[in-house]
Amino acid sequence: MRVAVDLVADGHDIVTGILEVRGAPGELSHAIPLTPLGNDQWAAVFIPEHVGWCEYTVVAWIDQFESWHHDLVAKADAGQEVTSELAEGALIVRQETAAALKDRRVTSAQAAWLNEQADVLEGGADPRERVQAAGSAELHTMMAAIADRGRASRSAPLRVWVDRERARVGAWYEMFPRSVGSTPGRGGTLRQAEQRIEAVAAMGFDVLYLPPIHPIGQSFRKGPNNALHAGSGDPGSPWAIGSEAGGHMAVDPGLGTIDDFDHFRRTAEDAGLEVALDLAFQCSPDHPWVREHPEWFRHRPDGTIKYAENPPKKYQDIYPLDFECAEWQALWQELTRVVLFWIDHGVKIFRVDNPHTKTFGFWEWLIAEVQAIHPDIVFLAEAFTRPLLMRHLAKAGFTQSYTYFTWRNTRDELTEYLTELTQTAMREYFRPNLFANTPDILHAYLQTGGRPAFQIRLILAATLGASYGIYSGFELCENRSMHGTEEYLDSEKYQYRQWDWDRPGHIIPLVTRVNAIRREQPALGWQHTLQFHATDNPQLLAYSKTTPDGRGRVLTIVNLDPFNVQQGWVQVPIGAMAIPATRPYLAHDLLADARFQWMGEWNYVRLDPQGFPAHILRLEL
Repeated sequence: MRVAVDLVADGHDIVTGILEVRGAPGELSHAIPLTPLGNDQWAAVFIPEHVGWCEYTVVAWIDQFESWHHDLVAKADAGQEVTSELAEGALIVRQETAAALKDRRVTSAQAAWLNEQADVLEGGADPRERVQAAGSAELHTMMAAIADRGRASRSAPLRVWVDRERARVGAWYEMFPRSVGSTPGRGGTLRQAEQRIEAVAAMGFDVLYLPPIHPIGQSFRKGPNNALHAGSGDPGSPWAIGSEAGGHMAVDPGLGTIDDFDHFRRTAEDAGLEVALDLAFQCSPDHPWVREHPEWFRHRPDGTIKYAENPPKKYQDIYPLDFECAEWQALWQELTRVVLFWIDHGVKIFRVDNPHTKTFGFWEWLIAEVQAIHPDIVFLAEAFTRPLLMRHLAKAGFTQSYTYFTWRNTRDELTEYLTELTQTAMREYFRPNLFANTPDILHAYLQTGGRPAFQIRLILAATLGASYGIYSGFELCENRSMHGTEEYLDSEKYQYRQWDWDRPGHIIPLVTRVNAIRREQPALGWQHTLQFHATDNPQLLAYSKTTPDGRGRVLTIVNLDPFNVQQGWVQVPIGAMAIPATRPYLAHDLLADARFQWMGEWNYVRLDPQGFPAHILRLEL
């Protein structure tokens, strides 16, 4: 955490200051001296020590000793008489030493040494020798440590929220546990879904995200491909939450029991995966809340409850909650109880469904309430909406946010958007999670680009984003859509699916390799160090990342055209890497394990989308 400060005082006195850091209110962790940058600007850097709120305060004061010494040297250099100034300096040393000894900020031995220096300043030696003694580095260090801060100015306390590392970096994999069944037309259970955990972990993912696992309503249940009427064996949408079997704190009987979920989570954790759970605050008409708390829903003039709509889409199987109803306090408390229930069952990551359709004040309150008890909880906002709303949700407390990445496919689109996310004020509060696809979004680029399109979008998401995700089927290059839409054909949202994980054309080895590179190269785990580089071909996108200390630069070059070989010249940031323009260096492609000898800024690349459509390069002298 870098804190920049402007320190201004009247006159020519020298100011100085410190940054006081508190890991918890009233608990002073450490005080860091401010470093002068020139032109009245100062800075300090600290590493927060705890997850949660970290408080810091700027404390600044006029440094009497340094101000005196500055004037002394100026007069001495000008050949002026400085006997009086030396006596004044001795007095400052004695007064500040006495105050520090009284407050026990110095030992008796240190105080005696300081008083000896005061004697030297006003002693009988040659004034030039005393001026030289006044410049002693040891004396200045001691005087800085005991400086009188009785008239110091203090800023108002400032706070920064500190998340755990998974909030910054992670590879997410979304799967429907009911699609791991072995019998056509029947869904899998959570116990059966454990069979996929090893494969997901082997691909190198960090987070295993499950859509809602709660009981699904029968009323207005949707059929395959969002049909208005479901057949007797159709499971319905997991987002139509609630039935006679329970609501948001229950597990769908077809998946198993809460004990089965606990077992699934523990198995995932043993494999190195965190389980993220969908948090969808909405109800089917059969949810217990509809019967027990009808006042929590919006009603039409005829008294019926309004179902959800997003024209032209209609969700007859879903009743939205009314977050501003007369009984909103009871509703908010109950929803908080839902979150705490799943935290008690080991869930630390929540993907929040459509938060922009709920009252913003609710999210700010809920996240604060939960993180006050459990500061390690991560909330991902699934809000594909207007830019200002997405930013507002991030400022309200969401840890991560979905983005427009899916709809950014050209070089100019990607450069402009990722620059906005990483190099503007958004970097301070908006953490992007670049999902390449979702159960609701199969972009035309993937529908038409074939296997190369999936390879390209995977590499872009995983190397542009510190956090990224794919929805299962992506690794199989599943690209069948409902005609003229971004909806999947035969979507898992409405029916059971069985997948052939070994079917021809899959990209599982590439997914595995890319995730391995992410772990091997720490630079890819950072967002704000992203820099784009020039190419002479608009179908080639070049960018690099480093760790915050500037080390470990990884250069990625991607062919954005899934249909054609693209070639051209790329400007390599050799200046930032201190590589001489006349010295050859090695470009090691971590994807294909190939090595190229390059020299100078501009170098040639040729990328075939039928092979490896990208280079992920580590540059070596």
